[in-house]
Amino acid sequence: MNDLIALILGSGTPLVYAAMAGVLAQRAGIWHLGLEGLMIAGACAAVLVTSAAGSLLAGLGVAIAVCVLGSALLWVVIEKLKANPIIAGLGLTGLGLGGTDLAVQAVFDSEATVRSEIGLPRLGAAFGPYAHLSVLVLAMPVVVFALWVLLRRTRFGLQLAACGEHPFAARSVGVSPPRMRLVALLLGGVLCALAGAELALGSLQLFSVGMTAGRGFMAFAAVIFGAGHPVGAAFAALFFSVVEALGIKAQLLLGNALPPDLLLALPYAATVAGVWLSGRLRGGGQSSGAFAELRDY
Repeated sequence: MNDLIALILGSGTPLVYAAMAGVLAQRAGIWHLGLEGLMIAGACAAVLVTSAAGSLLAGLGVAIAVCVLGSALLWVVIEKLKANPIIAGLGLTGLGLGGTDLAVQAVFDSEATVRSEIGLPRLGAAFGPYAHLSVLVLAMPVVVFALWVLLRRTRFGLQLAACGEHPFAARSVGVSPPRMRLVALLLGGVLCALAGAELALGSLQLFSVGMTAGRGFMAFAAVIFGAGHPVGAAFAALFFSVVEALGIKAQLLLGNALPPDLLLALPYAATVAGVWLSGRLRGGGQSSGAFAELRDY
């Protein structure tokens, strides 16, 4: 049982961090489909710089810088160039996936897996069967709670919600929706960098092309399933991780009794089912006021 819980926490933590970035963007009125691209960019930067410089702090710093710059680019495309936020997010994901592939080929002249001798600090023997998990796993519930407080109990959170739900009203009281969206996207960039770093340096200590394997889209689905609430999105992300862990355990227990591809597809099927169920329970999705402003302004 402890092994299953450790597997769920290890695979679910990157999803939770990315989902928190999606929650910030959603509160600002942006459906963030660039989470996948930012996650893989953060993972690639963290591993490449850490292995080259021999410094974990340097790797994390560059990963955060890359994801923040990517978030700023998304804001410029949406706010200044008036691009559709959904298409812009998908473009950012394509840029992240293709850019990391190009970076690995440019450095190593192949798409080989890049390994790092340095990983994130572990919890240690004091945590027993969870000793191999990274400190970002321990920090994950703290980050979720802090984001809940920020969004639900502070002036900033109320202003951000106003910009997402009623941007024209927010303008009338002196709040700048573009500035609030920029702050939300930049904070989300930091969280995506941590998600990528946890995925690449948490337990694997390696980077391979396409290693996110749709986790950014699963995080986006968790935002929808969790109704844009930090705690709800976090539990939705962990639910997807539970399905993934059960699929892995089923492979070990059942062997070839079921097609391995079917078991590997379980978390993605759960993602689709979660989005469908969320839409049914809330009577279908509707465009937010901020999206209408971004589209028509």
